[in-house]
This record gives sequence, C-alpha cells and structure tokens, in this order.
Amino acid sequence: MIWNKERETMSRSQLEAMQSELLASQVARAYERVPFYRQLFRDRGIRPGDIKSLADLHKLPFTRKSDFRDNYPFGLLAVPRNQLARIHASSGTTGKPTVVAYTKNDMALWREVCARNLAAAGVTPDDTVQIAMGYGLFTGGLGWHYGSEHLGATVLPMSSGNTKRQIMLIQDFETTVFCCTPSYGIFIAEQAEEMGVDLRATRLRVGIHGAEPWTAEMRRELERRLGLDPIDTYGLSEMIGPGVAGECTYHCGLHLNEDHFLAEIVHPETGDPLPYGEKGELVLTALTKEALPVIRYRTGDITRLDPSPCKCGRTMVRMEKVSGRTDDMLIVRGVNVFPSQIETVLLQVEGVQPHYVILVDRELGAMDELEIWVEVSEAIFADDIGQLKGLQQKAEYEMRETLGIQARIKLVEPHRIERSMGKARRIIDRRAVYDQ
Repeated sequence: MIWNKERETMSRSQLEAMQSELLASQVARAYERVPFYRQLFRDRGIRPGDIKSLADLHKLPFTRKSDFRDNYPFGLLAVPRNQLARIHASSGTTGKPTVVAYTKNDMALWREVCARNLAAAGVTPDDTVQIAMGYGLFTGGLGWHYGSEHLGATVLPMSSGNTKRQIMLIQDFETTVFCCTPSYGIFIAEQAEEMGVDLRATRLRVGIHGAEPWTAEMRRELERRLGLDPIDTYGLSEMIGPGVAGECTYHCGLHLNEDHFLAEIVHPETGDPLPYGEKGELVLTALTKEALPVIRYRTGDITRLDPSPCKCGRTMVRMEKVSGRTDDMLIVRGVNVFPSQIETVLLQVEGVQPHYVILVDRELGAMDELEIWVEVSEAIFADDIGQLKGLQQKAEYEMRETLGIQARIKLVEPHRIERSMGKARRIIDRRAVYDQ
C-alpha cells in the first residue's frame, strides 16, 4: 500500500521543481523570522533572492547541533510562542537538551510522514501496533502513535520498559506490529525465551525499528527470535522525529520523504557536496516545517543516496541504512572504525550474542588499546575453557582480518552487559582522561 500515491510516486523532475520552490520560500522565511539565520546568511553575503533553485543549495551555510544549544531554548523559532502546539526535546547526555517545536500544521505533517513510513512497512488499518518507545519529550513514541492512528491502525501505547508486561500484551492483545529500538527487540526476545514464551508463535509480523544504528546481522537475529519482518526507519528530533525515512517491504533502502525533507550528502571533513551513490554525511533541510525552518542540518549520520525508483513504485530517493555517525567513529592506532562494523564482525562468529560494549583506553604515554566485551550463550560459557579460548581467538582473528584492528575480546557470561530500554550504549572511551 502506498499511503500518498500522488506525492510518493511523482517524477524526479516534478519533485525537484517542487523542492526548488519550497527551498526558496523556506530560506526567505528563515531570513525574515529567525535572527540566527538572518545573521548567518548575512555573514556569508547571502540574501533570500540569491536562492532560486536546488543548484543554489550549496551556497547556504550549515546548521549544526551546537546552534540549537547556543540558541536554547527558543532562539530558532520562526513563530510566536502562542502558535506552538507541541514542544519536544532530545535526550542529550550532557548540557542542555535540543529543543524542537511544532505548530498545528507541523503536527499534521508529522502524522502524515509517519503514516507513509508505516504503510511502506506493510502496516494496515487491520493491525494492532504496540509502541515500546519512550513517550514524553522524546519524539519516538508519540510520532509512531499519531502515525498509526492516522493510518487507521489500533494503538497500544505501552512506552518502553515493563518487559514482561509487553510480552503478556503481545500474546493477549494479539499485537501484530511492534515498535522499539533494535537492541530492545533483542532484550524482549531474551525475556520471552526465559519465560518460556515463543514469540514466533504469536501474531507478530512487522517490527518498526530505529533510533540507533543496527546491522544486517541484527536484522537476522530479530527475524529469527521474534518471527517478524524488521523494518528500518530513520528520523531525528531536529527535523521532526521519526518519519523522515523508512524501508518498504523490499528492504532496498529507506524511502526519504523528499517533499518535506531535502537531502544531500557531503564530505564529512570538507563539507563539499557529493554525488548520488557516494557515501558521506547526510545533510537535511526542513522544507515545510513552520516552527523550525532548519536549513542544511548536518546530521552526523553516514549513508548514501539512490534516486532510482524502487520496485514498490515509490520514486523518492532511498537512503542506505546508516552505517555510523561521524561522532561515533573510533580512530584506534590510525585505523577508522565504526561500532556497526565491529557488530557485523562479532555477529558472524558463531556462539556470541548481540550484546557487547567497546572500551577504548590509553595509558599515559602509551598506544590506544581496544577491548570488546561480548556475551556468549549459556551453553558455551558453561563449557570447557578450551572452547572459550578458541572462540575468543577466532573473534580476535576476524577483527584483524576484516577490519584491520587489534582488539582484545573478552567473552562474558549471559546478562553481564547492561540492557537498555532505549538506545544501547556501545562505546566507553576513556582516552579523554589522558588528553586533558
């Protein structure tokens, strides 16, 4: 099912003409109503009339997460406070949160794009959607909630946590669609197995996942243990929350809602635009947002774009699954590596579980050291020391051969790695202690 066929199947020429018009209008609006953008554009010698088409996009300066913090809480608003219908904020780990806001029209837009993503995932009005993402200031739970209702599905607003109760409701309420982070999906599977519940025997059929990078190996784990079709989605609070992009059932990239979010790929270091097919940092412009007209926002997410039409009939650009973040990239002894690459290698080693933590350390005056703690199954951990040693050596060998990194692998017992009801914490970098 295509939710909005007129928009989602329009030709590239039609789409780009629409984008050019929306871009020019949004730039003029930001210049007029947001002092931050007016000064930013003036510093670059830009006036709204200079931006006439997509060919002029590269002239515009970038917006960064630090700009949200510097203008906290409402310095980026383009509307008076009395026109706001909703305020959300990111769950930042340090400092002030990133504040985002919505008018009534923005809320309608949010429902629309989330409904599109759900429809692409195969969700229909006949489904019961259990939402195990956080409600509140975090945008995840409420985005899928309103998108599901807009689609006509039945919603179970469980929020995250209460795992045993989640499993009970999956059974009793015959849930068919489950929304959660990939890591929480694995945790749900573990808990169900310990309770003697086979989730593959329930009516679960679609998983809506996002909020953290995850690999093809993690997808296979979710398929195997939950008995559903895991669908990757992409969103970020600075744009709108969930609803920016999402896979269809063909799993050949995430359909990006380009009539609302203009996407480009730039070189992570230079900021220079890159062509379709090249991997780099995703930059987004909110073409239709009223409260926050964000221009050329550097997401920090690494991906590539494909403008060719999909087999499902949708014609908007598809973005590759995010492989990592520019701020998550580890440089260990001169080698660049993303946590998702480490996860891919680990999960190809038979016997290890999809729970791990990466510790990067450096003793004073010494080289960087990389240690990876990863859980193994109960049966393997209880087996002889020789088997554990062999598994450890195999994992270390695969890291060297596949990624070119020297890492100590520490195999730990089941449930040793802390579980998360939301985004999993994968990296502990202790090197900063020695850099001060």
